[in-house]
Amino acid sequence: MSEGLREKHKRRTRRRIADVATGLFLERGFDRVTVAEVAEAAEVSVNTVYNYFPAKEDLVLPPDQASPRRLADIVRERPPGRSAAQAVLDRLREEVERRDRSLGLTEGFGPFFAMMRAAPTLVARLEELGHRMNGELAAVLAEETGAAPEDPLPRVVAAQISGYHSLIFGEIGRRVTAGDRPDAIAEAVTELLDAIEEMVGAPMLGYAVREGREERSCSE
Repeated sequence: MSEGLREKHKRRTRRRIADVATGLFLERGFDRVTVAEVAEAAEVSVNTVYNYFPAKEDLVLPPDQASPRRLADIVRERPPGRSAAQAVLDRLREEVERRDRSLGLTEGFGPFFAMMRAAPTLVARLEELGHRMNGELAAVLAEETGAAPEDPLPRVVAAQISGYHSLIFGEIGRRVTAGDRPDAIAEAVTELLDAIEEMVGAPMLGYAVREGREERSCSE
């Protein structure tokens, strides 16, 4: 029970720090707020803030939510019969349908997005995240397909899948900036996903298809 209480306290402290920081960033801008000011407003020490968020940018883009392993994990978790590309497109469609917060399909996301885009360090973090996401995905594809180290195909496929992912997030950002409502954005993004799936060719949809039990037994 004591461990449970400690974990509960940690979650509450982490949430309070993040909420306070978000409020300050939205009010004054990311670059105009110091970690010391976040700590003072959250009534914790600066060291406590850094214990939960090792870098200031983590207050906005925490590694457990903005993970470079996102695409790789989606591919690893795909069910039998699904290719890597289809798995990512399926996940994006599911997230759009449920208006997932990670996509920014919530009321009030506009000011938060504008705050991120106005901060060069956050823009750089997002760009780095995209590069790392692509690299992690390429590594998983190479591992699953048994590709040779010099085989460029896993990197080519990873770049294509990452491009679809970036296109969706770019469309959401563009429409958020224009002031569109979440439901309207979701409808537009669904149409974009439909267009992507119509244009994705058989080679992409047939690459790195996870075998099921029956498929494996037949091949043995």
